[in-house]
Amino acid sequence: MKDNLEQKFKELEGKFDVEEPMLGHFDRFKVRLAKDAIENEKPKQSFHTWKWLSIAASVILLIGIWIGSSTVRPGLELAEVSPEMQETQNFFVSTIQTELEQIKLKRNDDNKQVIDDALNQLHKLEENYKQLTVELQKSNEDRRVIYAMISNFQQRIEVLQNLLQQLNELEQLKLNNDEKVI
Repeated sequence: MKDNLEQKFKELEGKFDVEEPMLGHFDRFKVRLAKDAIENEKPKQSFHTWKWLSIAASVILLIGIWIGSSTVRPGLELAEVSPEMQETQNFFVSTIQTELEQIKLKRNDDNKQVIDDALNQLHKLEENYKQLTVELQKSNEDRRVIYAMISNFQQRIEVLQNLLQQLNELEQLKLNNDEKVI
């Protein structure tokens, strides 16, 4: 191995760069290095600034979510009492929605007043339900309040079913009257 190294030096003899740099080369090099160091340092500062800003924004966002979720709700829904009550509420809500869709399809100028009256009754029952949610929260899930809430749902469905029955009767009367005219 030593022989290989000596052989390499013999081959490169006279080819080495032995000239010295011009006067002031090292000073110019130091200035250039310092200039590059300053330029390279600026992006790091802006990165750190953005990093801190993103952390601050995240903290503010988390505080906002926490405050928003900790606000006092006006009441306790039936579905929040137990999984069974959630199923019950879901059943009643979906039944009410189905009935309302059927009523919407049957709405016309002839039955507008009947529908509006029934919807006003429905609105009163919904307001009553909101009061019951407040009572449920205050009463620490009293069974009587739960039964009243279920009864409220049943009353709303009855109002809608009665309305559908009246609408069907009105349609039948109209068809009978139209047949007599012909």
